[in-house]
Amino acid sequence: MSVEMSKPVPRPGILDIAAYVPGKEHAPGVARVYKLSSNETPLGASPKAIEAFKAAAGNLERYPDGQALELREAIASVHGLNPANILCGNGSDELLGLLCHVYLGPGDEGIITEHGFLVYKIQIMGAGATPVVVKEKNHTVDVDAILAAVTDKTKIVFIANPGNPTGTYIPVSEIRRLQAGLPKHVVLVLDAAYAEYVRRNDYESGIEVVSSNANVVMTRTFSKAYGLAALRVGWMYAPVEIIDALNRVRGPFNMNAPAIAAGAAAIRDQSFVQEAVSFNQMWIEKLTSAFEAIGLKVTPSVANFVLIHFPETDGKRAADADEFLTSRGYILRAVRSYGFPNSLRMSVGPEEANHGVIEALGEFMGRKA
Repeated sequence: MSVEMSKPVPRPGILDIAAYVPGKEHAPGVARVYKLSSNETPLGASPKAIEAFKAAAGNLERYPDGQALELREAIASVHGLNPANILCGNGSDELLGLLCHVYLGPGDEGIITEHGFLVYKIQIMGAGATPVVVKEKNHTVDVDAILAAVTDKTKIVFIANPGNPTGTYIPVSEIRRLQAGLPKHVVLVLDAAYAEYVRRNDYESGIEVVSSNANVVMTRTFSKAYGLAALRVGWMYAPVEIIDALNRVRGPFNMNAPAIAAGAAAIRDQSFVQEAVSFNQMWIEKLTSAFEAIGLKVTPSVANFVLIHFPETDGKRAADADEFLTSRGYILRAVRSYGFPNSLRMSVGPEEANHGVIEALGEFMGRKA
């Protein structure tokens, strides 16, 4: 005999999910606020992307191209890929969710690392599967720990490379070793949201590994170096069989027309991207040196942010620094939910904001920056 319910009830496991909470944006009572909590580029979007966005506004009554062909062909042209192996989405977040929806179900397991992007866990649980969290080593993905966690229930492995909020990375040799050690039916997801910023000879975003394997996918985003966070543009490079499976369940018009047009224009303007990357490289080095000079520890970063660790001292902890900085209009990201209760993540911002945070933290620590 069935029990009548008084209201709709989500299926088991949904209410166990901790909802994603973005970084704060406001500092009440402060005239000038610098939001350095979301890893947005301080250089904005390419003027060519903005022009394409505005031109698309003249046809808002029409449905967008459900295949996002213009964007896929632009991505393929720049990266030397086959458009058939590319799937575009409403940010890479949508693509991560589709992967879980297609390849996970109750009784399955998805492996994530202890400081990995929170969306992985949310999407794994949303699919009714179980997230398996493995330890990192020195805030860096540990391939041996991942391989040791694989069971008969493992169906997917998520790797953020570079990692967020750590900014660390593992070389392509380790990615290949990980892939070689996984069962062939397990999907290895390489989330390369910050790939454009990396300047290391032993790094590879994932294109080569995807091209030579049937169980690896790479996701990328236009929200960081390309400055299109407001439009939610992401893409995936994957074997055609995986692309086909995801296409069967994604929304038929999952990307809007202005986003498709702006994304295509943005990726073709590589000179603008290189300006953003060069600016970022300069400031990553300056911020790291300045914070270390005033007694703070910084995890070495290859991305567009730094993870700052505070001393175990009353009045000098991350929460105190967060309050101090916010009162001066500098909003950083608290990362307690990522396993760093005494740290803050700072995005590289405009010059005046970067200088301001250096000066403010110097004052906070009682030392001259």
